[in-house]
Amino acid sequence: MQTNQTSGKVILAAAGPGDPELVTVKTVRYLQQADVVLADRLVSSAILQQYVNSKAEIVYVGKQCSRGSSTPQYTINELMVHYALQGKLVVRLKGGDATMFSNILDELQSLVQHNIPYEIVPGVTAALGAAAYAGIPLTARGYTTSVRFLTSYKLDVLTPTYWKELAQTNDTLVFYMSSETLDHVVDSLVQHNISSDKLLAVIEQATTPLQNVHVTNIYEYDQQLRGKTFVSPSLVIIGKVVALHERFKWIANSESAEHYFKPLAKLITTTPDSENAEKVNKYVSRA
Repeated sequence: MQTNQTSGKVILAAAGPGDPELVTVKTVRYLQQADVVLADRLVSSAILQQYVNSKAEIVYVGKQCSRGSSTPQYTINELMVHYALQGKLVVRLKGGDATMFSNILDELQSLVQHNIPYEIVPGVTAALGAAAYAGIPLTARGYTTSVRFLTSYKLDVLTPTYWKELAQTNDTLVFYMSSETLDHVVDSLVQHNISSDKLLAVIEQATTPLQNVHVTNIYEYDQQLRGKTFVSPSLVIIGKVVALHERFKWIANSESAEHYFKPLAKLITTTPDSENAEKVNKYVSRA
């Protein structure tokens, strides 16, 4: 790729967990100034409709676990560089927080390699949004003193030794991107004798109008939730604090299986510039 053009700037910004009102003021300001927005799948369409500069190009670069239509990370990296080297302000808009369980390291390395200026704008990560909207204080006094953010999106991500530690800790456990492997998560904890006073919550599409919260004792999981398919995205919370949901929930379940964040079908660009659209499609066609 050419590197002799005047560089623009890339803003690695957080869109929050779903509710468009949970986006930060700073992210909104950059969206209003942006020339290009590279948007994740888990970004509320209301954010793009309400806050993005009407003249900006919006390129959808979503990812979805176990789906072949996901945008490869190298494509996202190339698009950031491609637009920034045209002197444009690029907002790389990420669901949740910009740095939590994201591929931001790859993106930072690519930007540094091409000497492109950047900023990182933090936001409300999914764990905090989901817990708040489910009435589950993650570090409630008298229940726990700490919380762990984890992922088990593949069966071999965590070792047996670490599963044993997780089963024995009193920390609140929050699993990102793990609803499809939840049977394995529960089996691993039960195998290592997790305490019977630990509850499990699966929060579907947290902070959106389609939110649903499913709660069970971890030893009753087989009868109540095993084998269930959860709507993406879903977050899992395990610990004593989950018991607080029943008392402090302030949003009723939607009881809907509709998708707030539409599943990936194909990559789309709304660029008004036909020349740029052709270049974008060159990258997209590699997906």
